[in-house]
Amino acid sequence: MGFILYLDTVLIPFCLFLTLGYHAYLWQNVKQKPSTTQIGLDKLRRKTWFLDIKQGDDKKGMLAVQSLRNTLMATILTASIAILINLSLAALTNNTYNASHLFDTKIFGSQSGRIYALKYGSASLLLLVSFLCSSMALGYLIDANFLINACAADDQLSSNPSYTQNIFEQGFDLALIGNRVLCITFPMLLWMFGPLPVALSSVALVWGLYEFDFAASNMNVKIEKTQVSFENTDH
Repeated sequence: MGFILYLDTVLIPFCLFLTLGYHAYLWQNVKQKPSTTQIGLDKLRRKTWFLDIKQGDDKKGMLAVQSLRNTLMATILTASIAILINLSLAALTNNTYNASHLFDTKIFGSQSGRIYALKYGSASLLLLVSFLCSSMALGYLIDANFLINACAADDQLSSNPSYTQNIFEQGFDLALIGNRVLCITFPMLLWMFGPLPVALSSVALVWGLYEFDFAASNMNVKIEKTQVSFENTDH
């Protein structure tokens, strides 16, 4: 039973290293092998799509507005969820602290005041970061939408396409960061029930994100295996 008392100091750092390590591996693949990740493929497709858009073209501008609408709605939803959970967490913290005697079982980990502050403080900080990134992403995407539709008669006042594309990509990157930080927050919220739910949910989260992020690579591997099996059958 002595080991159970130190589950917080063992499992929580493990979960953080697992999640951060996966995203470091993902970032490296996006930079070096973008075609193997869903994020890299989406970035390449956006770049090709953006090059086909001519600034000031009404038809293309309307297409850009419609294409960015779903991303804007998803980013607004992420920001709303983050701030609502953060407000609910602030209201729940005091009540949970008063009811700490319900979690006296050792399997729930340490129940000291510092650990309680760390549990809710870390979750609240992640939620605020998610809200901040999502809010900044909305500003970048709205600005990119305006720049795509803007057409100035004077060339000195017209926006540079490379600058517009940079704003465009930064908006998508911030929206992705806000979404991922929100996903990482949910295992931290389960820390109230002990470190074991955090560990299990972190492993499930990394597995689910891997299946989503490397879906294109996994699909290519399955296609190659299918082709090899057909070739062996023909021989």
